[in-house]
Amino acid sequence: MARRVIHVEERVPLLEALPLSLQHLFAMFGASVLVPYLFNQAARQAAGDPNLVVVDPALVLLMNGVGTLIYLVLCKGRAPAFLGSSFAFIAPTIAVLTAGGADFHANFSRALGGFIAAGVIFTLAAAMIAWAGTRWLDIVLPPAAMGPIVALIGLELGKVAAGMAGLLPDAHGARVPADMAIGLTTLALAIFGSLLFRGFLAVIPILLAVLGGYALAFVLGRVDLAGVAAEQVFSFPRFTGPIFDPTAILVITPAALVVLSEHIGHLFVTGNIVGRDLTRDPGLHRSLAGDGISTMLSGLVGSVPVTTYGENMGVMAITRVYSVWVIGGAAVISIAISFIKVLSNLLSTIPVPVMGGISMLLFGVIAASGIRMLVEAQVDYNRARNLILTAMVFMVGISEVSLQVGAVALKGMALATLTGMALSLVFHVLERLRLLEEEPRRPAPARASADAAPRRPELV
Repeated sequence: MARRVIHVEERVPLLEALPLSLQHLFAMFGASVLVPYLFNQAARQAAGDPNLVVVDPALVLLMNGVGTLIYLVLCKGRAPAFLGSSFAFIAPTIAVLTAGGADFHANFSRALGGFIAAGVIFTLAAAMIAWAGTRWLDIVLPPAAMGPIVALIGLELGKVAAGMAGLLPDAHGARVPADMAIGLTTLALAIFGSLLFRGFLAVIPILLAVLGGYALAFVLGRVDLAGVAAEQVFSFPRFTGPIFDPTAILVITPAALVVLSEHIGHLFVTGNIVGRDLTRDPGLHRSLAGDGISTMLSGLVGSVPVTTYGENMGVMAITRVYSVWVIGGAAVISIAISFIKVLSNLLSTIPVPVMGGISMLLFGVIAASGIRMLVEAQVDYNRARNLILTAMVFMVGISEVSLQVGAVALKGMALATLTGMALSLVFHVLERLRLLEEEPRRPAPARASADAAPRRPELV
């Protein structure tokens, strides 16, 4: 029996939509609240004050939800994506936060000005794309480049997921058997649930895997419920205003290059998952504008920049639930939790190994989506330009080579994207100048002769 597919515009009954939306919330929660945690930790260490809070995690959840709703509306309900906290801005923000005096709240306000400037860059890029169209994407990001770029989105996060799942040694070179058991159990539940569940259970394997992993962690004593109880059931997130400092803006805005390349890759992945060309409908310009406006709004109120989340793309790929109404439901729940302290505290008790086990599958699915793009586009690797393009994108992406731009190190998928775009443009110019000969597609031989001499590949 074919598994049910819930399409992008399809509305889902409330009782079904609630667990589907919770599934997306669980997928993004750990990563999204990690960003404000890192900012607060950096400020606490620099100030020597263990109670210092420069950014309210509840405000981040609020703006993640609001930003997601803005994105869905601007994309006319045709591009399912959840906007979570961006990791690309961590290094430059900490550099601004811990420099220039002991007023860390003012320093974070200066960082907020940089976030707003980054959002302006996204929005201007969206306006340029709306004017110029997207045909240039076919030139600078052909399938031979886009496929490996998409694969790198998942591959470069693989080590992070394995570490979270307890499968890699910690800073002291040790592994915790209980964490390994929790991570592997959660991963196994997600894998076999995706394969074996039927009916409604078939569309919530991630949610069930999280609950199963949480139950095992509780039995093994790896769940700390001491901080769940709150003095106030309801609380209002704390807002902070921006300060526009030219130096802080120059430090932070180069991270926009990372997010721009990441955003294009994510939109290709999502389009591949749902079976639509989202760069044309609703359009890359609308998608970038949604990200840019949401980032500007986050900076105005004291939150962190946002970006489309790979975790939620993985959930869609596994469950085949693409409905923007489900994504919107997750956004509404995120907004509600930001005002209910007990619920946000309870979500914070989900052990890291549980999310690590889930992330291993989600990020792996994204990597496989890149390979799928190559297969479906029937990329001809008898053509040297395709072979070289894919090879260089992969090598730049996994070799840890980096390019320093201000306080931001371009590396991994971001640098690989820029490399792929540059090479593709060069190859296109050489082709227009007729310096590249057209190669006929040569079908692969059915079998190689045992005594045939190996053929040397031609570089054309």
